[in-house]
Amino acid sequence: MSTKPFVVLDNVAKRWNGQLGVENISLDIEEGSFVALLGPSGCGKSTSLRLLAGLELPDEGKIFIEGRDVTTSAASDRNLSMVFQSYALFPHLSVAENVIFGLKVRRVPKAERMEKMARALEITGLEGLESRKPGELSGGQRQRVALARAIVAGQRLCLMDEPLSNLDAKLRTSVRKDIKKLQRDLGITVVYVTHDQTEAMSMADKIVLMKDGRIQQIGSPNELYNSPANTFVAGFIGAPAMALIESHILGGVEDGYKIGLRAENISIVPKGEGKLSCNVTEVEFLGSETLIGLEHEGAIGLTVLQPGLLIIPLGQQIDITFDDQHLHFFDSAGERLPG
Repeated sequence: MSTKPFVVLDNVAKRWNGQLGVENISLDIEEGSFVALLGPSGCGKSTSLRLLAGLELPDEGKIFIEGRDVTTSAASDRNLSMVFQSYALFPHLSVAENVIFGLKVRRVPKAERMEKMARALEITGLEGLESRKPGELSGGQRQRVALARAIVAGQRLCLMDEPLSNLDAKLRTSVRKDIKKLQRDLGITVVYVTHDQTEAMSMADKIVLMKDGRIQQIGSPNELYNSPANTFVAGFIGAPAMALIESHILGGVEDGYKIGLRAENISIVPKGEGKLSCNVTEVEFLGSETLIGLEHEGAIGLTVLQPGLLIIPLGQQIDITFDDQHLHFFDSAGERLPG
């Protein structure tokens, strides 16, 4: 079996009228993996996907798919399928006609089209809806039609651009599981753009976190959560985000350094027994746990998670403690320090 990556972006850059789109994008994607391009709006994740798809051409760098240089190849020559945020369904065509549209354009024999469609509809749970038009379907069903269309294309690489953002929260959870199961069952390689860290953390084998057109960190969900490369990653990954505390508050000698701490690693202790004394600014009951927002000069995003329901008056002062082994250290530029 080849050890070469299935997809390679090598130092890719894209600019518009001199303005940065993406810069120095280098990424190896293994075959059969699920890779999420994650980040806030305007970070370059969709631009990166469009470059990979052939919908945009890079100003610098190379793109390879299955070892073939596709940097300047048309989208139709890249052997990939796409699922869009807008579903991109033909409103006048039935579910069945939408699913097999691409196969008809490619003049795939009818028997083969019907066989592939039946399999795709079974996989996506759309059996019995073949004759319906998109306007007669729910948002979740429409997205499943888009998935079925990608499945019948039979490509080993599928690009997905925010496919769940038009769905409500409950449907997003359901379709998220569908997509991950499809990817595993079919063994396809998925590159998935999202601004939602929950989607990325729950679905992806590898997350590529971006900011301002550049990659901040590439790694597994566990690596980004437990070993953030910088304070941006620390603040973006996790709900709640990692708290950042000025080092001098905890006895640090160097000014400008920051110390990171996750909410689940903080405990409330009796008065006078803690490492920090904080004011309660927020109490949010989440069902299985209560999130308590805290305020301390020189600390940002300080929160503690407590199991079950815990009622504490706003403005009350409480003491917190933590084990030093759970601390993360960042230098004055925001980059992670060893230890």
